[in-house]
Amino acid sequence: MPINRLKIEPFKKLELFAKKVVEGFITGLHKSPFHGFSVEFAEHRLYNTGESTRHIDWKLFARSGRLFVKRYEEETNLRCQIVIDVSASMQFPKDSENNKLNFSVYSAAALCELLKQQRDAFGLTLFENEIIKHFAPKGSPSHQKLIYNTLEEILDKNFESKNTSAATTLNQIAEIIHQRSLVIIFSDMFENNSENEELFSALQHLKYRKHEVVLFHVVDKAKEIDFEFENKPYHFIDLESGEEIKLNPSQIKEQYQQSINQYKDLLKLKCGQYKIDFVEADINKGFDNILYTYLVKRNKML
Repeated sequence: MPINRLKIEPFKKLELFAKKVVEGFITGLHKSPFHGFSVEFAEHRLYNTGESTRHIDWKLFARSGRLFVKRYEEETNLRCQIVIDVSASMQFPKDSENNKLNFSVYSAAALCELLKQQRDAFGLTLFENEIIKHFAPKGSPSHQKLIYNTLEEILDKNFESKNTSAATTLNQIAEIIHQRSLVIIFSDMFENNSENEELFSALQHLKYRKHEVVLFHVVDKAKEIDFEFENKPYHFIDLESGEEIKLNPSQIKEQYQQSINQYKDLLKLKCGQYKIDFVEADINKGFDNILYTYLVKRNKML
């Protein structure tokens, strides 16, 4: 299914800057951790005999009698790795165009449009119980076409019921991204694993590898968080395990809300501790509204 370009075109006018130093390969908008002789002054260092005198600070020499060379910070482009959870739970609500997976795909496509406009490099990783596709960040037209085609394939594919293993895959992603990057994750973070510490440890691993991380917690707030169902019997099916249960939502609503909110609050707390941007992404508000609000807020904070 082709991505509706009219929905993502407006994001060309926005900007996405790195909060931390990044590693890039062409002159662009973002600070590089490496030093060169361009753009903005950083510091002085002692002159080494035999090197070029071009960057000697002669005014400082007149004051101190010692030779110092000016060092500059070069600006570089951003490397952004977009990570999408394509496990079965992301297809909720089932048989609806407004599901969590479509929300994530359109958000990713809009970010790609923005990054392309900035001449930044972007890559894509898809995962469920393991990484199923991984494209490292590049800025070439052929690579951009590959990313868009892959995103459009997701809209057409009906993924089989497979469990999410975000902890395992995020650890793998942390290891295979070799350069400092902006890592943007779209996931409901619903694990079939009661050990949340493994998931939190994986998020921390990404930060340990010097990446800047943004987590879009993609949910259907009305159904998955607030548990808003009519007071009548329902037949619930777990999209990942296939497990089925019949019950009246009112029987478990209070207990369910307590449990899911406790998990969400803990996830949000851990992201705050690790300095990860946590974005509450309710699919019912639309990808454009959620993404636009985040980008504007982010740029104001820089």
